[in-house]
Amino acid sequence: MAIDAGERSRVPPHAARRPRLPDALAGTVLTAGVGYRLLLLRTDTPPTNSDEATMGLAALHIAQGREFPVWFYGQAYMGTLEAYLAAPLIALTGPSTLALRLPTLALYAVFALLAWRLTLRLTGDRWYALLVTALLAFGSDRIVKNQLIAGGGYPEMNAAGVALAVLAYDLAAGRPGHRLPRWIGWGFLAGLMVWVDPLVLPYVIGTGVVLAAFRWRELRGWAGALLGVGALVGSAPLLLDSLATGRSPVSAVLAASGAGQPASWAERLPGALVLGPALGMGFCSPGACAGWQLWWSAALPVLVVAATVAAWRRLRVHRRPPVPAPGGGRTVADATAAALSLALVAAAVATLASYAASSAAGHTPVESSRYLSCLLISVPVLLWPVWLAARRRSPGLPGPARVAAIGVLAGALGTAAVATGAAIATVPAHRAAEAQHVELVATLRAMGVRHVYGGYWTCNRLTFASAEDIVCAVVDDDLSPGHDRYPPYRRAVDAATDVAWVAPDDSPLVARLDERLRADSLTLHRVPGWRLYLS
Repeated sequence: MAIDAGERSRVPPHAARRPRLPDALAGTVLTAGVGYRLLLLRTDTPPTNSDEATMGLAALHIAQGREFPVWFYGQAYMGTLEAYLAAPLIALTGPSTLALRLPTLALYAVFALLAWRLTLRLTGDRWYALLVTALLAFGSDRIVKNQLIAGGGYPEMNAAGVALAVLAYDLAAGRPGHRLPRWIGWGFLAGLMVWVDPLVLPYVIGTGVVLAAFRWRELRGWAGALLGVGALVGSAPLLLDSLATGRSPVSAVLAASGAGQPASWAERLPGALVLGPALGMGFCSPGACAGWQLWWSAALPVLVVAATVAAWRRLRVHRRPPVPAPGGGRTVADATAAALSLALVAAAVATLASYAASSAAGHTPVESSRYLSCLLISVPVLLWPVWLAARRRSPGLPGPARVAAIGVLAGALGTAAVATGAAIATVPAHRAAEAQHVELVATLRAMGVRHVYGGYWTCNRLTFASAEDIVCAVVDDDLSPGHDRYPPYRRAVDAATDVAWVAPDDSPLVARLDERLRADSLTLHRVPGWRLYLS
């Protein structure tokens, strides 16, 4: 049962002030989760890439007052919130991956803290909230990439999604105080996420339905107006850009999802329902899943059904107008917790369904498993029936069910820990690769090279790392012009008279450039991990 405000008011003051062991442990675990990610950032893990560097270049341009982009450079969707968050740091310290990622680290801390609060709101069980916090503190390769890389959308979605759920609970349950800021805040975050990334929309809609169901009379008055104002402010970049350009971000999102490259259900379902959940929710090694790690994908449908049944039964108890009772009877808080739990389960199902419907699940299941990152918002609800069964608080369950429930909880923690260990094992390789890139930038600067051609995953990373001292234009493996996200770089390189070619060792581009080396008067210069072709 959730604990409502009335129950809390009856707790003796000295008891309320007494330190709670699970709260202290949860704080320690949360701090450890933040510390683990900070150590990763200090050791160049996860590795950066040109997409993150593109966001970094946007932040650099914002800091310099040159550009104020609405969308990720080179496309008409995915808002640049991360660039605006990082711009003040880059203005102070100059461009660096660390400056880009400190805001995303803060977003993880917000997500973990609010997930703990949401768990308490929905269940009232502090030991269970500790368990959820511990599970979310782990960080597999896919999880830390989603949470820390400032490549657009993913770090902020989970923090915003769980914040929407907490605000929806507080407003629907009628928690006293700060009603006006909460209405504005919910609207603002909902609008902001519409601009930033539509992947979180199932959680925006789900929590919004709970608000409408419990506070529809309030929404017809000043509360609705405040929510609307907040939503307009949050989505203002999208709305203003659409009015100014006539572009629809919806069509761009559909194109990016692979709608133009259809895949059969036989191709989609293994990626969406077998590999995707285990990889996307943090139970696998870097870039792959061992067979035993896929147990989570098999357990997830069972957890969804159990959470749905538990939430629905709890909601049915409160289908009549709730009546406060001193002994812990039906309360508004209980009804809200049940409804919001059901909404979070529905949002998880919608997230899985939309991913299964996308061609990305069939074509790129490993990399596109990031589309399932929002499922972490539903973890407090998905594991709650298992926790109750493990603690023998589910009447009517057979004895073996408790053993199975304990196994699921232990398996979740253990598998996440193993995946986290595998992510830590990659640190030396990532540090070595970053050191090679630093040497590449230093070598180009020492040689006076300011304009280069390179592959997509080389160019913007090189330009950002050099603070635009070195400008790179993209070429494909056949040396034809590639996808330049920021067209001025292409124009600058094409106009230059002294241009070099840069490619990582053993890449297809190297093979083509070696052919040109034999035919033209190019000079080869080697840097560990890289090759420079100078004219």
